[in-house]
Amino acid sequence: MVANPWTTLATKPVYDNPWISVREDQVMTPRGNPGIYGVVHMKARATGILPITADGRTVLVGQYRYTLDSYSWEIPEGGVPAGEETLAGAQRELMEETGLVAASWRELAKHSLSNSVTDDRCTCYLAWDLEQRTAAPDETEDLALRWLPLGEAIDMALDGRIHDVVSVVTLLTAEALARRGRLPPAVAAHFRT
Repeated sequence: MVANPWTTLATKPVYDNPWISVREDQVMTPRGNPGIYGVVHMKARATGILPITADGRTVLVGQYRYTLDSYSWEIPEGGVPAGEETLAGAQRELMEETGLVAASWRELAKHSLSNSVTDDRCTCYLAWDLEQRTAAPDETEDLALRWLPLGEAIDMALDGRIHDVVSVVTLLTAEALARRGRLPPAVAAHFRT
């Protein structure tokens, strides 16, 4: 393990709301110089879910992203509050956003998101053996659903039509694992073109 080359001298809370907090740290940099570091703390962990139907389709969630001032197509994703197991949060988010319930789940990867300014971490899942129920999005979500072949979603991640990092990483990780024979054969078959 590599030792931390940073020294935190003081920490000052700057902002707090139910979703994030921001602090400013007085630090000594790795080169021994005084400086500041702003850290955005996410109060929920992120999760992303790649649902795959028996006929090789997936569903994307479309919504207007306020922070980017643009529309975004993404895999189902959301936040897992402290105290909730990550898989339980992923199952809840999939149901809320799409109305899907999956009998089979597989953790694909864990990632750090924008790690130069935030401590946000994400656990991504693959979900299959799906059953459709009724979606129940949060009041802040105005969502559209788009069903499409899995290969088309992967193409969208490769050409930038999907630009959300959780979606891109999850789609490409799942495809890479399938090509390496590290997914169940019935699921991996949907990644072959």
